[in-house]
Formats: sequence, C-alpha cells, structure tokens
Amino acid sequence: MAGLADSGSNPDVDLLYDINGLAKDAPHWFDRGMEFVGEYGLLFVMVLLVVWCWWTVRRRAGDNAASSVAALVWAPLAAGIAVLVNVPIRGFVERPRPFVDHEGLDVLVSGKTDFSFVSDHATLTMAMGVGLFVANRRFGLIGLGVALLEGFCRVYMGVHYPTDVIGGFALGTAVALLLSPLAMALLTPVMKAVEGSPRVGWLIRARGAAPAGQDAFIPGARAERPEESDLAA
Repeated sequence: MAGLADSGSNPDVDLLYDINGLAKDAPHWFDRGMEFVGEYGLLFVMVLLVVWCWWTVRRRAGDNAASSVAALVWAPLAAGIAVLVNVPIRGFVERPRPFVDHEGLDVLVSGKTDFSFVSDHATLTMAMGVGLFVANRRFGLIGLGVALLEGFCRVYMGVHYPTDVIGGFALGTAVALLLSPLAMALLTPVMKAVEGSPRVGWLIRARGAAPAGQDAFIPGARAERPEESDLAA
C-alpha cells in the first residue's frame, strides 16, 4: 500500500505540485515563516486557544463549571489519542514522503524520514479544533480554521500529500467526536472533585464566576449568545 500516489497524473500529486509550487515563487523570508508556522507555530496557537477558552469558561461557568472544563480537558487528550491511533496506521500504509517519489518539490523542512500517511500535525490540530468546538462554538470555529491552515502548510512545505492531510482531519475528527461521550462521563466526576478542593478549586471555577443562568457556559444547553453556545453533553 505504499503507492497511494505514484502517478504524476494523480489529482493528489497534481494538487501537491500546485500548492508546493507557491513556495518556489514566494520570497525566502516568507518560506521560512511558513516553515516555522507549519512546524511549530500553529500547534502553539492551538494550545493558546485551549488556555484562553479555559480562562473564559472558568469565569462564566456557573453550576456547570466541572462539565465545562471537562469538555476542554478532552480537547488535548483527544489529540494525543488520535496521534497514538495514527502509529499503527502509518506502519500499515507505509506511504513514503512525497519528496521521495516525486522530483522538483521545494521541501522546506529537512530530516523527515518517517512515513507520510496520515499527517500527525493535521491529526493533532483537527482533533483539538473539534474538541474545542464540542466545548465552545466560538473558540471551536477558530480552532477549526487553525487546523485547516495547518493542513495547507504541510502541503505547502512539501512534506505531505493533500490526502495525508485529509486523512489526518478525518482521524482527528473521528477520535474527538466518537470518544467524547465516554470522555465526558469519565472526566466530569474528576473535575467535580477538583472543584470541591479548597486548594485547586480555582482551576474549575474562578472566584466571582457568574451564577448558573447568567451568561454561563453550560454544556448541552442553549446559550444566550449563539456564537458562544456549546455542544458538549
């Protein structure tokens, strides 16, 4: 199954050359920026989004603080689980990096010797983006946009086929959504126990947080403002 995209007439390969071709026409400084953004920057942005969402949620959570924070904790956990699931997938498919089989690519990152399908970066960012969307729609939409940009960067950098990215998106989404009910059932009691602790309860509920029903972040309930409503159960 190593030859998923061996033919130059393959649309997957054509799109790879089209997107990566943009790197050849771009200034050197722009390519260096895309290299940093695609390799590290967007992952850092996703972490900041989760922290920002947590900071907002704990100040407005009301009586549902524990389940709200549990939904946020699930986002990075889902990303980690999705990457672990990807380990046997990569070993089974054994798809080489695109620059191994195709000449003329402008590869912005050297030293990539592992297999290509599916993209870990796309998997990580999409799992976290979907996890954020489960917790909070406003932050989740931003997270999904970051994930899409990450996928574009990986192809632009010449280290992944477009289908590697699509596969990562599908894997991250599946893990974040399918395991969400089980994760919430396990994490919510833990967060409630943390909330009751006098030492670390601030992790769940900020002092002076709005009471329930006053612009609170309530999983599964209709929020007062549609852009800040959430879907967690």
